[in-house]
Amino acid sequence: MRTSESVPAADADIELPDGLSVRCVTESEALLLWTEISVDGAYETAAAQLRDGDVILDVGANIGLASLAFYSRVPNLRIIAFEPAPQTFACLEENLRRHVIGGVAVCAAVCDQAGEMAFTFYPNSPGNSSLFADREADDATTRQFLQNSGIDDEFIDELVEDLHLGVTLPVPAVTVSDVIRQYRISEVGLLKVDVERAELAVLQGIEDEHWPLIRHVVAEVHAEAGRLELIVGMLQERGFSTFVSQSPKLAGTHLYDLDAHAVRR
Repeated sequence: MRTSESVPAADADIELPDGLSVRCVTESEALLLWTEISVDGAYETAAAQLRDGDVILDVGANIGLASLAFYSRVPNLRIIAFEPAPQTFACLEENLRRHVIGGVAVCAAVCDQAGEMAFTFYPNSPGNSSLFADREADDATTRQFLQNSGIDDEFIDELVEDLHLGVTLPVPAVTVSDVIRQYRISEVGLLKVDVERAELAVLQGIEDEHWPLIRHVVAEVHAEAGRLELIVGMLQERGFSTFVSQSPKLAGTHLYDLDAHAVRR
């Protein structure tokens, strides 16, 4: 694993299929993410349940495509989006500036404690970057995804080679409760979490007094080491109903979507 001496700048602009122009680090990844966000799934379900004036905490925002999708459905949203990698954050900040009125981009990881943490950035696959990166596991997941997508095996090795070669970056970290206090949030309409194995830590950073403020959680969960079961149990104990699903293209991997709604009130 390298240190942070040579990370490529984020300076590519692309046009999405719906006509939006966005800034990205990797064009192919941005188009793939937009396709995943745009089809029926956890994010589409979440978008359909947003209310006028809702606060969205977009944790692990990457370049902000989920935030843009939510805002296109309900323009009067208060969106606060978090991305710790500086190159990706520059794209997020620009995309919110272009397309989300009043959107706030925060250059920080969200975890169970505040401070400075080591973050692994994948320049060739920014969306898989993480506080808890695992190159071998990330390669395996990508291989399975490509196989499920119909890519010939002879091309997969070439596509995966150096895809998850990491760069270590020191990044600031905050907790969800820090954010709720700082921005004086009275209700979180949607907590969206996509943080590549840090999802449990994100939820552990929510203090008891703030759980009743959260109405809806949507998360991508890496179901390794019992993480999915721990998260489902935590949410159910906090008064949420939970639904777990998996995209057919991720069959055979540890990646699942979790949709949780507060039913305590």
